[in-house]
Amino acid sequence: MNDSDNHIKIGAYVYPGWHACSERDSKFPAGWSEWDLVLNAPKRFPDHNQPRLPVNGPYDDSVPSTANKQVGLARKYGVDFFVHSCFWSRGKRVFEAALDDGFLGADGGGDFPFSLMWANRMPRGVLPVKHKSGHNIAPGRLVYTDPNDFVELIKFLEERYFSRPNYFRINGMPLFSIFDSTFFLRQLGDGLASLAIHKAKDYLRRKGYPGLHLMAINPAPAKIDEFKKAGFDSISHYVWLPDWKGEYQQDYGKLVNKRSSEWKGFADKSQLTYFPSVSPGWDATPRAAAKGYHRPEQYPWWPVVVNEDPELFYDFLGRAIRYTKEFNNPQLSFIASWNEWSEGHYLEPDKRFGNAWLEAVRKAKQDVV
Repeated sequence: MNDSDNHIKIGAYVYPGWHACSERDSKFPAGWSEWDLVLNAPKRFPDHNQPRLPVNGPYDDSVPSTANKQVGLARKYGVDFFVHSCFWSRGKRVFEAALDDGFLGADGGGDFPFSLMWANRMPRGVLPVKHKSGHNIAPGRLVYTDPNDFVELIKFLEERYFSRPNYFRINGMPLFSIFDSTFFLRQLGDGLASLAIHKAKDYLRRKGYPGLHLMAINPAPAKIDEFKKAGFDSISHYVWLPDWKGEYQQDYGKLVNKRSSEWKGFADKSQLTYFPSVSPGWDATPRAAAKGYHRPEQYPWWPVVVNEDPELFYDFLGRAIRYTKEFNNPQLSFIASWNEWSEGHYLEPDKRFGNAWLEAVRKAKQDVV
């Protein structure tokens, strides 16, 4: 699917962690999934909006019927393409069944457009997270690469995904994003990062593509001017909502004002196109141990966004659409996410608001001219 018109397109990130996975099954009780965290999430303070429950209950995202329902809702309410997270560590893959067996399975997502975001860190081996001093990201979760490995990743993705007619492209180039783009740059260093990207783009050109549109997600402010010279084509965020060093409970409406005021600065400082990414909320406490643990000022205990509301989300997405209409070509905006229930950001119908998050997407696309 090639983005070649001037209409706004909305991409929603898809979290693939809702099915059995051998990597997890070796570390958790048989049959365990993150739904256990979501469905049994305790309240951490009075009026805490937990647990957050899907209208139709938990699902298995590795079966095509789940993807079929998700795509049906996306088409109905104005989400134009999905951005599936893909895990890769030197050929090792995790949670791939959501994409390969579910979305791409017979009677799954059909011809609905999709792109990929490389989740360049491995899933947690302990959930809920127990507080302990030391690394916030366990060293074993970090995914290291090099120019040859990065090209192998791109070769694999081209064969399996980029070559499909419904893969989302920008000016003929597959759209591919890197979740922890800052770690990618720091781990490789400027020279090797540039070489890896150059070799990957050159490989795709030799395969007949005009190139690769590479998007940097979550760029660190201290390195934001390095992404362009490394070869990235645009920048964005996954969830850009809470103030990670702010107070424990943070008001959604105030954060909407704060975050939407920062988009132009990201573009100016990076000298790259900045595609806004908006979120309907944030609350990762389902992933945090409760009994016997206090709230340290770190993920997943801290912070919690409160007072989220579909009307405020409609305003947030409307701002993103207006921004991208004014400054960006192509006109893309992103939503994080479609279904990361265990972090409290999702568009799928819940028991509190029903379809209101999705209605906000449809209304924002219709109302912003």
